[in-house]
Amino acid sequence: MTWKKELSELNTRAELSERMGGEDKVARQHEFGKLTIRERIDAITDKKSFHEIGKLAGVGEYDDDGDLKDFTPSNFVFGTAEINGKPIIVSGDDFTVRGGSADASIGAKRLQAEGLAVALKLPHIRLVDGMGGGGSVKTIETAGRTYIPKVAGWDVIVQHLGIAPSVSLALGSVAGIGAARVATSHYSIIVKDTAQMMIAGPALVDWASLGDVSKEELGSSKIHTRNGAIDDEASSEEAAFNMAKQFLSYLPENVEQVPEIIVSGDPVDRREEFLADVVPNDPRKVYKMRPVIEAVCDQDSFFEIGRKWGKSVITGLARLDGVPVALFAEDPMIYGGAWTADSCRKLIRFCDLASTFHLPLVHLVDCPGFLIGKQSEETATIRFGSQALAALGQANVPFCSVVVRKAFGVAGAANTKPGSEHFRFSWPSGDWGSLPIEGGIEVAYKAELEEADNYDEHLANIKDRLNKLRSPFRSAEYFEIEEIIDPRDTRENLCRWARLAHRALVPGYSHFTYRP
Repeated sequence: MTWKKELSELNTRAELSERMGGEDKVARQHEFGKLTIRERIDAITDKKSFHEIGKLAGVGEYDDDGDLKDFTPSNFVFGTAEINGKPIIVSGDDFTVRGGSADASIGAKRLQAEGLAVALKLPHIRLVDGMGGGGSVKTIETAGRTYIPKVAGWDVIVQHLGIAPSVSLALGSVAGIGAARVATSHYSIIVKDTAQMMIAGPALVDWASLGDVSKEELGSSKIHTRNGAIDDEASSEEAAFNMAKQFLSYLPENVEQVPEIIVSGDPVDRREEFLADVVPNDPRKVYKMRPVIEAVCDQDSFFEIGRKWGKSVITGLARLDGVPVALFAEDPMIYGGAWTADSCRKLIRFCDLASTFHLPLVHLVDCPGFLIGKQSEETATIRFGSQALAALGQANVPFCSVVVRKAFGVAGAANTKPGSEHFRFSWPSGDWGSLPIEGGIEVAYKAELEEADNYDEHLANIKDRLNKLRSPFRSAEYFEIEEIIDPRDTRENLCRWARLAHRALVPGYSHFTYRP
């Protein structure tokens, strides 16, 4: 007696599982410009590192003698793997089998994938394509009943946010719980043109008399990378995989570790001459902030997150002398760098990310305050702005700021981190106060100006007096700004701080969990 028959059946079932939905369904997936789930896993993970779990789950067909005739695999594939030699959990929907609906053990496999990521404290990459585990109407008939929604295992997904990095990729038409899983992650990517994300698809929207719209009109990358539901868009699946891997490269495996320092070949004392003149003398003229960021960070290390929404504030991960940091800066090209409701929402998530995974925070400051006007009031800018300042203050990581130009009003107070001691530098172009004198001078000196013989001349004289007093060197005399530096020395100062900051990092759980 041997186990030859059983071992043969094991191999047969494994081969049938790898067929996925069959040749026709696989070909159709390729026709739409999309990879299959197994191709995706091979593309994003280190070669031959994937170990599948639950490969034999699915629906079998048997003959009258009880022998296997055919097998349809579960439409959810997951397991352990490595990316750049580091372990992860990777999971994804197989759209070639029932479009990713809740058939053939997908629910149990998804729960196992999420649970293992928590139990083993590993990063989790979700490759979402379809319902992501939600049921279809046809499930009612196959199950013989309907069910009241409970989103089983959602507590585990949320728990993981406070333990290890999670990255979600929208790689096809993602709806329902699939969309929620994409949004509930530390970093999300959608592939342009071939992927869409929706709460419900076009058929349901039309049934609800809400319009006849296509999937692209309803949930394109253009929509969701502009409203903040998804962080970034990728031009292709391959580009999305590279972005996901790059994001993870800045983070520790879990919160019980600190981010890893890499050897940087970029000299700490590198000086970029253009920084000396990049800020215009005229406060009404603007300049580009991204070249400044790239000049002070390690070469090619800045990884921007959320470029297409909340655009007046730039956020991203970078390295300073090999130390991973979370960096944010105002963009003078957008509303002069004023904080909007959306930029505040983006900054809240960013501060939470830094705090959760022990990334020192850097702020390159050019903030004229909150954006003012009717639209700002209607979008509750002050509410989100207050939350952003709270998130910055609650972040339990070292902080450093460089005042590049403006720091005005409540939002401008983000040049400091409340309740902490930290490095703070200013360029000679630094300009700060409760509000810019250009915006308040004629109100503050109204009576004096009305009595003047020559209004314009008197106004010019007042401006000249105030401009002498607003010099950052006057503030330095009172130690209201700690250091004024040559802009070309910014990199060296930030690198010195980053090395000290990394030594002060304390691994462990944040005082509050990550807010999706």
